[in-house]
Amino acid sequence: MKKFDLITVGDTTLDVFLELVEEVKVIKDKTTGLDYLGLVNAEKIPVKKLTIVPAVGNSANVAIGAARLGLKSAIYTILGEDQTGSDSLEVLKKEGVALDYITIDKKQGSNFSAVLNYKAERTILVYHEKRTYSLPKLPPASFMYFSSLAKGHEKLHSQIPKYVKANNVKLGFNPGSYQLREGLKRMIPILKVAEVLFVNRAEAQTLVGKEPNIKKLLTKLHKQGPKIVVITEGPKGSYASDGEHVYFLDIFPAPLVERTGAGDAFSTGFISALAKGESVPDAMRWGTISSASVIQYIGAREGLLSKKVMQATIKKSPKFQPKEL
Repeated sequence: MKKFDLITVGDTTLDVFLELVEEVKVIKDKTTGLDYLGLVNAEKIPVKKLTIVPAVGNSANVAIGAARLGLKSAIYTILGEDQTGSDSLEVLKKEGVALDYITIDKKQGSNFSAVLNYKAERTILVYHEKRTYSLPKLPPASFMYFSSLAKGHEKLHSQIPKYVKANNVKLGFNPGSYQLREGLKRMIPILKVAEVLFVNRAEAQTLVGKEPNIKKLLTKLHKQGPKIVVITEGPKGSYASDGEHVYFLDIFPAPLVERTGAGDAFSTGFISALAKGESVPDAMRWGTISSASVIQYIGAREGLLSKKVMQATIKKSPKFQPKEL
């Protein structure tokens, strides 16, 4: 019998949200088409609202979200021996996430992110402490979810496949920015044992090339090893492929407050649904509804749904179904 339904692996951070005033400008680069936040240099910029959220990060969000949906979850993460680390432990404990595999770093502090919110979009300034990662001795689990880590995580790319194979664990993988910068070759050991790969369209194209056709892009990702590939496109919806069928699902209607954690919420719902024996189309519904809830709040955790609310929303929305492409 599996001890956990889900064990997540990844960095945990403190998010400080700064809601910027309307006087801030968005400047478009005519050459690249990219938008830039325009802040007057060497000036004091007023902030409309401050929100502090400890115990967040891709894997922490999924561990907490899964626990709220009724899964028995645990996390392997490294926290600093400081107030932020202490606050994070308290949050994870309160949310029902097992703390058994958390490492306390007595030399380095906790991670920190400043999130600049402007008109419902966010720009995140991320600070990661240097860590020495090594997978602890973990019990069997039904699923593992692996996501964003700082430099020095390379050891995990051999340890995780060994754990997955030895314990017949299904792996969900959402590469973080450091992992994406390292390129596809470094990820191959993980991709070959992945049950589900979660990426957005830009990340997918970073890995396998700028293929505009979504079906071909999904196929190229499948060739790297994952059995199920999910590509999210924010307000444009999401795609999922099990290697035989390709599905598209539009967003679930909800008022937008702030987008941080929308992708993690999708992963939370999708992985949790699979862990409960649901199909890929139903997992898309769970993920999309979870994401729609999170964007109604500031921060990645506030809107994560309980099992009761998820089930009620699914029941009330029978027509909200993916279509096969």
